[in-house]
Amino acid sequence: MMNWELLANKSLQGDEITDQEALAVLECPNDEILDLLHSAYQVRKKYYGNKVKLNMIINTKSGLCPENCGYCAQSRDSTAPIEKYRMMDRATIIQGAKRAHALKSGTYCIVASGRGPSKRELDTVTSAVEEIKQNYDIKVCACLGLLEPEQANQLKEAGVDRYNHNINTSENHHDNITTSHSYDDRVATVNAAKAAGISPCSGVIVGMKEKKEDVIEMARALKRLNADSIPVNFLHAIDGTLLEGTNELTPTYCLKVLCLFRFINPTKEIRISGGREVNLRSLQPLGLYPANSIFIGDYLTTEGQAGLKDHKMIEDLGFEIDYVTTEEEDSIGLVF
Repeated sequence: MMNWELLANKSLQGDEITDQEALAVLECPNDEILDLLHSAYQVRKKYYGNKVKLNMIINTKSGLCPENCGYCAQSRDSTAPIEKYRMMDRATIIQGAKRAHALKSGTYCIVASGRGPSKRELDTVTSAVEEIKQNYDIKVCACLGLLEPEQANQLKEAGVDRYNHNINTSENHHDNITTSHSYDDRVATVNAAKAAGISPCSGVIVGMKEKKEDVIEMARALKRLNADSIPVNFLHAIDGTLLEGTNELTPTYCLKVLCLFRFINPTKEIRISGGREVNLRSLQPLGLYPANSIFIGDYLTTEGQAGLKDHKMIEDLGFEIDYVTTEEEDSIGLVF
């Protein structure tokens, strides 16, 4: 039997867990799941206490994407009946920030489909961000696809705090998911954001027919990238996508994945992201023992749990919403 408490202590001391220990986490017997969660919680508590960060997405441009990502309803190969529209105007993006602030979200995520932003799209986003930062004490994260260094600099100058670009899966499994861009393209974008002084956000999608060894490598790759924020998505297979009908996940396995990411990236924001409602189901509250962050509201093309229900879930756990401002995070070294 694995001693989960010793594993937590190892993580707290800054020591790498071995591949054998990592695999043991993913293969933890279900009758030991509470012991595993308790150990991961000790690590989470050390760095984040009982606070939960809230993030909210606005999908500013939907569909019309030339990429062939097998999980995505916005892909060129998808036949999913989603709403498709060009980039929203500046005023609509600003209005979304107002709603995010009202729902006590600490981070407002401006997302757009596509390979990367056009000049007009980038100008629209940066103009909106400048006004948002003047009016709301809220962190702004942008997720606009592949970035060139000069585009990253423009986002930084406008006031973007964080840039999201997920690695999604392991380098070994990447070509099974998409071939229209490379794994190295994704890593280069994360590094471009870092070079511009923007806090890097990069995460994964679990449940895309990868091996457990791939999941372990994803967590290690994000440690090497030094991503400040790590969204862990659980595949919500959408009809019309290449991964339609894929259903590999169980609620307990999802909890084990979150524990693994906490052990390997002990100091980082671990966010339960897309697919939590359909994959964790009634066990959603338990996910906040290893993770310290969630998305509220809807995702890009799928609905999420109502924001006020998330507030109640956090309250019922005895946890509290994290209201730390961007300036306070900078002062205690949680952003850069």
